[in-house]
Amino acid sequence: MRWGVVGMAILSVGAVAGTKAYPLRDAVEFTVRGGLPNVAAKLRRGEAVKIAYLGGSITAQAGWRPLTRAWFAQQYPQAHVSEINAAIGGTGSDLGVFRLRHDVLRYKPDLLFVEFAVNDGGAAPERILKAMEGIVRQTWKADAMTDICFVYTLTQGMLGDLQKGKMPRAASVMEEVADAYGIPSIHMGLSVARLEAEKKVIFRDSQSLSADLRKADMKKGIYHFSHDGVHPYPDTGHILYLRAVERSMKEILPAGKPGPHGLPKPLRADNWENAKMVPLSKAHLSSAWKRCDPATDPNAKRFASRMPELWLADTPGADVRFRFKGSMVKIYDLVGPKCGAVDVFVDGESRGHRNRFDAYCTYYRLQTMPVADDLAADKIHDIRLVIA
Repeated sequence: MRWGVVGMAILSVGAVAGTKAYPLRDAVEFTVRGGLPNVAAKLRRGEAVKIAYLGGSITAQAGWRPLTRAWFAQQYPQAHVSEINAAIGGTGSDLGVFRLRHDVLRYKPDLLFVEFAVNDGGAAPERILKAMEGIVRQTWKADAMTDICFVYTLTQGMLGDLQKGKMPRAASVMEEVADAYGIPSIHMGLSVARLEAEKKVIFRDSQSLSADLRKADMKKGIYHFSHDGVHPYPDTGHILYLRAVERSMKEILPAGKPGPHGLPKPLRADNWENAKMVPLSKAHLSSAWKRCDPATDPNAKRFASRMPELWLADTPGADVRFRFKGSMVKIYDLVGPKCGAVDVFVDGESRGHRNRFDAYCTYYRLQTMPVADDLAADKIHDIRLVIA
């Protein structure tokens, strides 16, 4: 097993808000709310600006992320615009809220884009709300001058809601957080859904097309959006996402007055604003565990920016023990060809078996292993994880 850090949600004791029903919101391309006044002021003054992109594989692509950074640089040529790429494929806001400090906030961004509407598509509304509110509150606790913008992407399965004039569920939940905190939001996929209904977008190609053919059709007003129904082509599909941001920023950037963002009363007392990652070296590790050296271990080198520590054990019975106070705990690890399975014990009781491999484990990738998410937040818990 290859583990790096322990993710802990350490929450203050308080009333737990009940689960709410989230009706689908009316679909609009953007909502200005409080705008992005702090980053806009720095851009106008020609200062250095850092833009962070926290999201999944759509953000990790060479698509809307580098395209929008370049657009900001073109619009404000006197400013020095750089990016913080904090995207990890196949992950949602429930990991994003844990890794936010390490992957984003320590670099002191001026603007944070948050993109999780696709990967949160199957998540419970209350989990989305707790994670997204935690991301906002963590960010503004670290620096109240950081502006935030929620962005929503889409998959083929979301076209129906959007074409009926409604945002899919995950984006609808995120809009509640955006309303409460005055955060602007952009649905980059709304125009894609409208163009698909007008037969001007081929959302998923039945066969792979060359870039030349895609660009030729784009000149005719026909956009080939993706090859898999999820990930846009960088040279055509992501262009539609870029255009949505360009249209939206014309109204979002001039809005609001520069100044620190205030923190209102939380929507949920049990939001994950105190979620954090703890290095595995803080736990008690049996002698079979060895720390991987990035100089000799290719996985330690490859994932060093995400996991400053990576530990390896391949002996049945090798265990990890630690104690923590909080409501939820996960392991942030790698899954891949040589991974196995783990037995989980919480407060002395078995919590079952966790496989650390799946149908995609022909290569190593970042993943999280759930340990427990139903613990009393005000108590200290004993955790033991054993290689099966």
